[in-house]
Amino acid sequence: MKVIDMHCDTIAEIYARRAAGEDISIRKNNLHIDLEKMAAGDYCLQNFALFVNLGQEKRPFAHAMALLDTFYTEMEANPDLIGIVRNWEEIEKNRAAGRMSALLTIEEGGVCEGNLQYLRDFYRLGVRMMTLTWNYPNELAWPNVLNLEGSATIGHADTEHGLTQTGIAFVEEMDRLGMIVDVSHLNDAGFWDVVKYGKRPFVASHSNCRALVPGCPRDLTDEMIRAIAERGGVAGINYCIDFLHSPDGWKAGETPVSLVSDMVRHMKHMKNVGGIGCIGLGSDFDGISGELEMKGAADLPLLAEEMRRQGFHESEIEAVFHGNVLRVYREVL
Repeated sequence: MKVIDMHCDTIAEIYARRAAGEDISIRKNNLHIDLEKMAAGDYCLQNFALFVNLGQEKRPFAHAMALLDTFYTEMEANPDLIGIVRNWEEIEKNRAAGRMSALLTIEEGGVCEGNLQYLRDFYRLGVRMMTLTWNYPNELAWPNVLNLEGSATIGHADTEHGLTQTGIAFVEEMDRLGMIVDVSHLNDAGFWDVVKYGKRPFVASHSNCRALVPGCPRDLTDEMIRAIAERGGVAGINYCIDFLHSPDGWKAGETPVSLVSDMVRHMKHMKNVGGIGCIGLGSDFDGISGELEMKGAADLPLLAEEMRRQGFHESEIEAVFHGNVLRVYREVL
């Protein structure tokens, strides 16, 4: 079953480990994702994010450019297995040649430092999707309020601060360019401004259902799921335990585990709310910790089998695993 995953933090993790002196590559490593694991998991395409933590980086644009160099260096070293893509036609060309595809994204709109010229430069360099925020306010928008001292997902929704005027200009320019707006991490008020000011399909690359995990403001409300579906977008199921299962749902002494059964539970809810066409995959691999039933990219068949066990038809599994996201890419890119 071909896989398209809308979000991972593997490039940032490789960059950080190299900075710490570790000899590590994208081809084979001990992370959640490497090219050999992706091939074993039957991947068609992986979105690779340039993730920048504004709380740590004083020069976000420069840091994003350093991550971009790591991305290109790794992809150019492995042309037998993977090729960089910028549009649907290049994805199809790689599929026909038996190669996997790599799509470049950004996690943290603050890397543009409020400058539309930087946004256009990132587009010219191959970036085709960007979250407007991560966990800090920036020139574009606000995230939902998180308790960063404990769990990075427990907090409350911000319904007051919409997109800034610069943020609105960014959404409009991303639509014009054909760069996909990603609302994962964006606050509730900002989400509805994307609906208001954007015209193209948009995505939540790695977000689940808030109705099933009410304490997690990173997940989507039912109204948000419907809005994404009505615009023709997709929400990617996040494999992080905090987005899948309420903390109080575990028995005393029980170890929380990211389970494929919980992922399918969220898929069922999304299907009931927005239809099968709005569901994709957004692992957050190499950006999440904790115990995982799917320990890496090679284990995606476990999820497909659980979907079958819980009654999803083969055509629905194909839609979730790759078809829905590919449809968005064909329309927007």
